[in-house]
Amino acid sequence: MWPSIIAVAGTLLGGALTGLLQYRMERAARADRREEALRTALGELVAALGDHRRAMWQREDLRLNGAGREAVEAARSASHATRSAVTAPLVSVSVLDPSLAPPARRAALAAFDLRGAADHAALADRRAAAIAATDDLIAAAGRALRAR
Repeated sequence: MWPSIIAVAGTLLGGALTGLLQYRMERAARADRREEALRTALGELVAALGDHRRAMWQREDLRLNGAGREAVEAARSASHATRSAVTAPLVSVSVLDPSLAPPARRAALAAFDLRGAADHAALADRRAAAIAATDDLIAAAGRALRAR
């Protein structure tokens, strides 16, 4: 009888251990997928912010230099497209790691703030602030990813 009890107990313990190991492996795989999605979203966000800064610089430079209405409107349309491209990765980063939402939002708002600069010096200052905000986001993301 004891050999049967030991065999049943061993089978039950083996099944429980197998289930626990599978659970832990799935949890680790899920964390890896989430981290990879965050890395992808961060890359997309930083690229979109760079594109938007460039488009806004061109748009505002044309405006400040008194370029023709058609050129300014074309630059305006381009900047609207690049601004829209910021939205999806900004949301993804904010959802995947809420601790990165504030620096991501600051970086986006700094890029958006290139609009309406009074002169070229103000435009350059706003561009530098937008680059610094993006650098702050990248640093925060590095800290968050290292902490995992």
